[in-house]
Amino acid sequence: MLRQMRWLTDREGRWELDVESPATMEGTARPVPGDPLPLGLSRGPRVTRTKQLDFFHRFMASPLVPSFSASRAGLSLHHAHLLHLAHNWSFTILEQLHVQKLVTAVKEKLSNHRQGVPWSNDLERHLHDVISLGVGTEFLITPDTALLLELYNINKGDRGKAIIHHKLPQQNITLAASWPGLFVDKQGVYWDVPLSLSADLASVGSSSGLSYHLLLQQNSGEPKCFGGDETNDVPLALLPGLCAKAAISIKRSIDAWRKKEDKLKMVQPYDAFLSDPHVSFTGIVGAVASGSLGDCSKRIIVPDEMRKSNAFRVFHERNKFAAFADLFASVTFTAQHGNFQRLFLDLTRVSARLDISSGSLFLRGASRLAQDFFFSRRPDLETFCDVCPDVIVSLQQQGR
Repeated sequence: MLRQMRWLTDREGRWELDVESPATMEGTARPVPGDPLPLGLSRGPRVTRTKQLDFFHRFMASPLVPSFSASRAGLSLHHAHLLHLAHNWSFTILEQLHVQKLVTAVKEKLSNHRQGVPWSNDLERHLHDVISLGVGTEFLITPDTALLLELYNINKGDRGKAIIHHKLPQQNITLAASWPGLFVDKQGVYWDVPLSLSADLASVGSSSGLSYHLLLQQNSGEPKCFGGDETNDVPLALLPGLCAKAAISIKRSIDAWRKKEDKLKMVQPYDAFLSDPHVSFTGIVGAVASGSLGDCSKRIIVPDEMRKSNAFRVFHERNKFAAFADLFASVTFTAQHGNFQRLFLDLTRVSARLDISSGSLFLRGASRLAQDFFFSRRPDLETFCDVCPDVIVSLQQQGR
């Protein structure tokens, strides 16, 4: 999670990869900047929904993969057809069956049949509501450059995305366009941005040492609540405008204990990265800066956000320009038992992470605490909150 700077925080929002979401066929959504989702499941930018489904079909004997969305269509079943047209070109077909809508349609047809209404009436409309289709293609322009084009709900023609990935020796470049771009806020409300463009440059290949990440994000059009619920306020970060973001960090990992022996011979671990029992510590220190131009710059003057951080801020309302800069730090403790080779109880993993999201706020609180201690004053609760880091604890246990 820490390796590719997925969770960088600047109090304007965590720098996350796409999070898994059952709301659409695409299966992903972007967190709204300013609304971090620390419990969201993130995935790499080149692991598409089709590749996930194809893996389930081929290696886990799951021809239909279920998903459930309490706020959307309920239970859905997914299937993907992956066709290799050439050694560097593949074509995919996605199918989604809305189980809840199917049950409703069958009940309606049975009721109409008792009343003498033929089954063929409105059959096309019901199929249109129950089944969603998507298509996609991936073309390897060069061994290091890939073009991905996907269209979802083609029977309605309302969603699509195009992505270009280019791999450099020490960096990855990603150019993406989504129409519309799907975002989710901390209340779990989904938002559609009519057109979302992004350019991303990130360093890769170093588990320790210097890392950096650059991002350009352009949103166009007025955001709309996905599903038609207009009772929520539109997040300011999704308003039209251009945002540039840069982060740099230094990471250091230390193994207090690691055991590479006693593995089962001729047995492949389920995950090579989880095959060594160990106890380790990881620390990250870095800085982040962002600049916004357009209506989206208004997010920097939200009173609640200004109270959460003591960082450098600049806002020009007339020019619709805002800038932000701050420090951050993170410390992670991880302990693992088991080699993840056996079918049962061969992996127990505990992880705890302490995040200092705003280094300026932490330094201000630490300075006040030092002054209170020196002058024998009783510190207030707000000062203690300034120096207390965010804590995220996770537990993984293999059952089968």
